[in-house]
Amino acid sequence: MTSADSIAYRPPGIVKRSPLYYGWVNMSVAALAMVGTLPGRTQGLGLITEPLLRDLQISRVGYAQINLWATLIGSLFCLGFGRLLDRYGSRSVMTWLVGLLGLVVIAMSGATGFLMLFLMVSLTRGLGQSALSIASLNLVGQWFRKRLNKAMALYSAIVSVGFMTAFPLVGWVVSEYGWRVAWSGIGWTLALVLAPLVLLFARRNPESCGAKSEQEALDPDVENSGYTFREALKTPVFWVFALSSSAYNLIISGIGLFNESILAERGFEAAIYHKALAVTAITSLAGNFLGGWIESKSSSNRVMSLAMGLLVVALLALPFLSLEWHVMVWATFMGLVGGFVIVVFFSFWSATYGRRELGRIQGAAQMMTVLASALGPLLLAQCVVIAGTYAPVFYALSVVVAICCVAAWLVKLPGVREG
Repeated sequence: MTSADSIAYRPPGIVKRSPLYYGWVNMSVAALAMVGTLPGRTQGLGLITEPLLRDLQISRVGYAQINLWATLIGSLFCLGFGRLLDRYGSRSVMTWLVGLLGLVVIAMSGATGFLMLFLMVSLTRGLGQSALSIASLNLVGQWFRKRLNKAMALYSAIVSVGFMTAFPLVGWVVSEYGWRVAWSGIGWTLALVLAPLVLLFARRNPESCGAKSEQEALDPDVENSGYTFREALKTPVFWVFALSSSAYNLIISGIGLFNESILAERGFEAAIYHKALAVTAITSLAGNFLGGWIESKSSSNRVMSLAMGLLVVALLALPFLSLEWHVMVWATFMGLVGGFVIVVFFSFWSATYGRRELGRIQGAAQMMTVLASALGPLLLAQCVVIAGTYAPVFYALSVVVAICCVAAWLVKLPGVREG
């Protein structure tokens, strides 16, 4: 096999000298890269939404429209980078992505007008939310099979802890020094810290650096085993899982971008919003481990169905929050839902469809979730304009999620396909 990763520089003997299976090192680097997608994610942008709107004097609907078109443009990065990953490997592609994302975030911190903001948000969406997310997941999926559920549970935990640390830290910097300083700091950290870490320690797969593959005992032809992209699209479970994940992303993106405004409508101050973020992050971490445990005892579709059921409850309850503890219970539900969806979405594609064209398969699924996340904020913003409240859209979305809940429970998982 010839690949960019197999001939690129690596410190001599770093894989062979590693005291543990090197896949765990790869998994940790991949998780840090996923945390690095924060400025390209709705929840990350939500940390600077209010001060940004005041600074640039942009309306809420106008900002939602920027987010919509920027996310749609960014979603186009999914399929293209999926092909690059299949050809060149995660390490080479990921290093460039992290560095470029850092430079774009630095540039965004200096935005002074509508067009500049639109361009930078589009690039952060494309490089971060779309391409870097796929590269991060692909890096883990290429190394693990027998221990994939365990690897993805640990990966999800590191990602959750990373976001749990980043959210309050970035929020504090935004409050104390402004959104521009916070965004500039994130950009420099990506370009000067994370990109070199990826270059030094990430590896495409065991075969590319002479390490033993844990998959060889299950399938000696690991590179060619599994489903093709077209074969995966023909399985019903692909669409059920992709659409269920997309429904979650649509909802969480809308809530994430306007969470402070949503809670303000219920009479809560911004401090409650920041507390709710912390509770969601902590319970998401619990959801990662609980979801991974349930998945190991049952199946992925059961975990996804449970997540969708909890999300229905959270959506129906949101318009009735009136006390602080209500908000914290609601945040707990949202955290568990996020933990379940994340651990399933991270592990499902590799475990079900193999490594053969994993980049393209994950890219297609990621593209659907990105497109959905583009619609979420606009739906919520338009609902407020038309109805004067967010409640109607939550009721409507609860019906969609309930359908996903039933479909996830009933759908059959396909069998393993050899090359």
